Amino acid sequence: MRVLGIETSCDETAAAVVTEGGDVLSDVVRSQVALHAPYGGVVPEVAARDHARAVVPVVREALSRAGVAAADLDGVAVTSRPGLAGALLVGLQAAKGLAWAAGKPLVGVDHLVGHLLAVFLRRGGAPPPEERPSFPYIALLASGGHTAIYRVDGPSLGAIRELGATRDDAAGEAFDKVAKLLGLGYPGGPVVDRLAATGDPAAASEAVPAVMARKESLEFSFSGIKSAVARHVARRGRPEGQALHDLCAAFQGAVVDALVQKTVRAARVEGVERVVLGGGVAANRGLRARMAAACERRGLALFVPPFASCTDNGAMIAYAGALRLAAGERDALDLAPETRTALPRVTRKGGGAR
Repeated sequence: MRVLGIETSCDETAAAVVTEGGDVLSDVVRSQVALHAPYGGVVPEVAARDHARAVVPVVREALSRAGVAAADLDGVAVTSRPGLAGALLVGLQAAKGLAWAAGKPLVGVDHLVGHLLAVFLRRGGAPPPEERPSFPYIALLASGGHTAIYRVDGPSLGAIRELGATRDDAAGEAFDKVAKLLGLGYPGGPVVDRLAATGDPAAASEAVPAVMARKESLEFSFSGIKSAVARHVARRGRPEGQALHDLCAAFQGAVVDALVQKTVRAARVEGVERVVLGGGVAANRGLRARMAAACERRGLALFVPPFASCTDNGAMIAYAGALRLAAGERDALDLAPETRTALPRVTRKGGGAR
């Protein structure tokens, strides 16, 4: 089975052809970072307009690299939720038109499910069996728009359960906002990660509080640490040189510690011995290193996708769609975009007593 996947949920226009076994035959991603950088974040209308310009060339390139025509496909998968409404609509219309014209089945994919299953993608050859997890596993999904811990018992929506999520900002969003406060540009996550590698977190620890450290909770809150950095900058000005590196290291360390500790705690509470990282923040070197060390200490098996499978891509959508098609599932051409995930939520947004 060969499935085309189209992803336009936010600021990447992506398309890929993938088999139901996870073999990536092609994967084309067109980033909008340069378009949004002057604004310090994603502008929905700008994103939707650029998707409209790029989606057809990106799909054509994905088919060309895979060496297939639309008639050779077994189905078309597309991100239908969650995401920016206008951006999702562009991808959906392109997928519907292609599926209708080629007479192929259409399936919508939840973007978060795509991330949770991206660890099964095989790029450039099949990895050894030990590099692909078996069900169930605990997954930390951390990106610019989403941060949550899930128990994944299978690939279907009903087999995925949220254990805890952020009450406010996502981890990637906190990275971007702190980077903006420090004058590091957009996107800020990779820059903070690079500077943190040569910083001393202890030298700036007084400026950065722990992130929602209650031991029994699997929820996150990153608004407090963002505000603490803002107050530090307001009092002392933007740091430079080694002081900037130290502040980045302290901030990243606090965020990563929370992500690692709560993910490992979830694995212990659920009695699951496999941990998976997913989402754009999973490309963070500090997170990868600390999660690997924590899992090794506790005898947990850690599975981390390659960088290309962490950030938004069409391959993860194609694979999740292929599994839906293999299960006999289809969607009608009236499939509509939804800004929220279909995965049930247990974490309530905002502050206050729980």
